[in-house]
Amino acid sequence: MKFTRRPLLFAAAGVALLGVLAYAFMPRPAPVEIVRVASGPLRVTVDEDGRTRIKERYAISTPLGGQLRRIELHSGDAVRAGVTVLASIDPVAPALLDARTRAQLEARLRAAEAQADLAGPRVERARATQELAQRDYVRVTRLADEKAVSRQELDRSREAARVAAEDLKVAEYARRIAGFELEQARAALARSIPGPRSEECTGEMKIVAPVDGRVLRVWQEDSAVVAPGTRLLEIGDPSDLEAEIDVLSSDAVRIPRGARVLFEHWGGDAPLEGRVRVVEPAGFLKISALGVEEQRVNVIADLVTPPAQRRTLGDAYRVEARIVVWESDQVLKAPVGALFRHQGAWAVFALRGGRARLTKVEVGHGDGREVELRGGLAAGDEVVVHASDKVSDGVRVTVRAQR
Repeated sequence: MKFTRRPLLFAAAGVALLGVLAYAFMPRPAPVEIVRVASGPLRVTVDEDGRTRIKERYAISTPLGGQLRRIELHSGDAVRAGVTVLASIDPVAPALLDARTRAQLEARLRAAEAQADLAGPRVERARATQELAQRDYVRVTRLADEKAVSRQELDRSREAARVAAEDLKVAEYARRIAGFELEQARAALARSIPGPRSEECTGEMKIVAPVDGRVLRVWQEDSAVVAPGTRLLEIGDPSDLEAEIDVLSSDAVRIPRGARVLFEHWGGDAPLEGRVRVVEPAGFLKISALGVEEQRVNVIADLVTPPAQRRTLGDAYRVEARIVVWESDQVLKAPVGALFRHQGAWAVFALRGGRARLTKVEVGHGDGREVELRGGLAAGDEVVVHASDKVSDGVRVTVRAQR
């Protein structure tokens, strides 16, 4: 029998062809991007636009009718309490004032006296509350140094002391205003009564600044005949600012009093810091830019960054506020893009032995970019992010080069 190599060659070629076909149709590893699970800080915030406003502003109006002299002050001018003359009025002759006007002035005087009587006790009550809160804060601080109280208790005590100090400042401001109103009411009534009067009552009536601050706006600049109660100008302290932030009502219920607020993109180099003083109990309806009806709630936050670091920030300026509702310095976290829903629970594809393994996880807080992991993974584990439909449990994967 004659031996030939042709059958062997055909057989070898067939085996090679089968190998090529098998390799061509063999499932290839799916390319994926991975992220390593690690511990780090995580902060959950409510992000909304807000605007600044001066805490205590005062609108100056005329206590009686007369000829208003031209006001020389302009917006931004500094004023000093009891020194700066805001406006001057040449009153009309008292004989021309009717009984109704005099009765109104008498009623205003009685109201001013009542407000002045109330202002003193309110200041004393606010001072007693502030002293008690400060003593409590000192005591809690001492206990915190001894690890006898929690960090939350220390934060609550610190916030209570700060709020009490702000309340005392507001009460003292209100007392100064009440004294100013009382002086103006007495002067207006004295000028309206016919009969012999002192030289002080016959000349022009000067309205002096009740508090230190700056002129915010002037409503009546030119000389004119004005009626009682005409608004003239508004003054306030631009360094004493707060912010008004309107948020969705569903977010407002998550914001605690004293929550930290970061103000960004206000025009300065560094963010400003504030504290939530109050979440208003009443909401309001607002139409969004897309025409959607939204129930909103105003959140009022005090700016705690020293005025020296925000000199250029004024009244009614726009700010972007990030209200911190939860934060932690060390938490196990993963990107949101790695999570998906599986059988009613959260899961990820963990990289183990070159294969994607379906792993159920327990999640906690999240900020929209990262999420807290409470179970299922450990620090150092690698997970697939933005998995395609080619990735499933047990599929071999190859890591795509990171850009």
